[in-house]
Amino acid sequence: MANRLAQSQSPYLVQHADNPVDWWSWTPEAFDEARRREVPVLLSAGYAACHWCL
Repeated sequence: MANRLAQSQSPYLVQHADNPVDWWSWTPEAFDEARRREVPVLLSAGYAACHWCL
């Protein structure tokens, strides 16, 4: 089941659309939801590499 990143315009974010995490992209709505729930925002700096590069 895809998460909300499936709708992203970013190719990097779309490749995480099937992760079992309720990811949010960097949007005002994400921060509004965190405020509403009184939870911290955890930031993923993002990293992707192919197996040939490692």
